[in-house]
Amino acid sequence: MTKRYWVIGGEYEDAEFGHLVPGTEKMAGPFDDEHKARTEWTRLTCCPEKSGNATTRYAIAAETLH
Repeated sequence: MTKRYWVIGGEYEDAEFGHLVPGTEKMAGPFDDEHKARTEWTRLTCCPEKSGNATTRYAIAAETLH
């Protein structure tokens, strides 16, 4: 089975990470391999303009293609 990967997330209302702030949602992808997705995840989570914002979070999601 083939997989493709997405980076999803944004800024959350608080440190409980229960609800995204409307309008801050981001989705990047699809990526053909996990390494490419991880590179994008690193760019989004470690970029200078995001540092210090403890309520921004991204995750990598995998989708199985049949």
